[in-house]
Formats: sequence, C-alpha cells, structure tokens
Amino acid sequence: MAKGNLLPIKRLPSTARGQHRAPHVAVVVSGCHEDAYGNFVQEFCFSKFKSDMGTLRPMLWCDWEKTFGWYGELINCTFLIATKLDCYWPNKLVDEFFIGIHQHYFKNCPVSGRSLHDPPNTVLCPFIVVPIFVTLLMTAVVVWRSKRSEGIV
Repeated sequence: MAKGNLLPIKRLPSTARGQHRAPHVAVVVSGCHEDAYGNFVQEFCFSKFKSDMGTLRPMLWCDWEKTFGWYGELINCTFLIATKLDCYWPNKLVDEFFIGIHQHYFKNCPVSGRSLHDPPNTVLCPFIVVPIFVTLLMTAVVVWRSKRSEGIV
C-alpha cells in the first residue's frame, strides 16, 4: 500500500470491554473485492495501528512488549475484514501490507525482536566498581601479610 493512499484516522467501533469489532460490511456480489478490502484495511486497521504506534517514540517501536498487543489487533483486524468481504486470508494484499508495515516500523529492529542497550548506570557501576575495589583490597592484604612474616604458623 502506498503511503499517499492512506485514509484519515478512524477508530473501530468498540465493544463494552474495549475490544474492537470489524466494521459491518454488506457485500452484494460474492467474492473478494480487493479494492474495497485494501481501502477497509487502510481505513480501519492501519489508521488505528498508526495512531497507537504514534504514541511511542520511534526508538521504542522495537520493544515487542509495547507493540505486541497493537500488532495482534492489526492482524485480527485484517482477518475480520477479509472474512466479512469473503476474501481469503492471508492473501497477496495482506502480505504486501505487512511487508510495508515492517519496512516502515520495524526495519531497524534486531532479528531477536529486542532492542539491545546498556543497563542503567545504577546497575552497571556496581558491577564495574566492586571488582576493582576487591582487587585493590586483596592486593593490599597480600602486601600487608608479606611484610608481617613473623607469627605465621
């Protein structure tokens, strides 16, 4: 899906528990209408996903724990619309759609799915400083004991 073809953001109708339902789509002729399917996926699924991802800073897009729920809703939305429009799922449009999603939102993510970074300084500093002090302390003890040779049993 081209970025220029994106429709304005609209929310899916919500149920009482906050879950989103697929839009009710009446299809007169049987069979999948790919143009309608692509438009509905853009209008209902992508617009919500784009809105949700917009609440995160781009550096957090690779944090699977933050994006997992939204990504699952996106998958479910494309499936529900395909079902309503009597389209196969997955299909070529869905594949191209998710390739576009991954190229835009997840292209800089590591293969493992987790963003690698240093731990906070409150964790890192003790792991550096304590071994240095222990090494210096043990060296001082050895030097001190070597100078006090009397009284060794």
